[in-house]
Amino acid sequence: MMFTKQSHDGYFSRISGIDQKTLAHGERTLLAEFRLAKGSLLPAHSHPNEQTGYLISGRMIFIAEGRRYDAHPGDAWCIAAGVEHSAEILEDSVAVEVFSPVREDYLPDKKEQPTGKKEETA
Repeated sequence: MMFTKQSHDGYFSRISGIDQKTLAHGERTLLAEFRLAKGSLLPAHSHPNEQTGYLISGRMIFIAEGRRYDAHPGDAWCIAAGVEHSAEILEDSVAVEVFSPVREDYLPDKKEQPTGKKEETA
């Protein structure tokens, strides 16, 4: 079993304005928290992981399969594996997402850049 206590440490950034932290993971799923700054853009990308998320606070626009989705606190989504998607961050936001299978690049030992050092990849 993996159990993680709440902490303000452990966030890292791959994209300017978007900090992320892996909260817990197992053999088949990974749970991550994202802190997204107003005005940030998540560029269009896809990956082989199904992605299910929940917006805790803030507001953002998701773009997937030619449609725009206006997300508010309490809204949830599931993006199928391989589907190209992007997001526009309209307000400072916090979201949690589950990835299956595990995103190997999000595992704690794979962190590339601590918060404050930006690398532009999704």
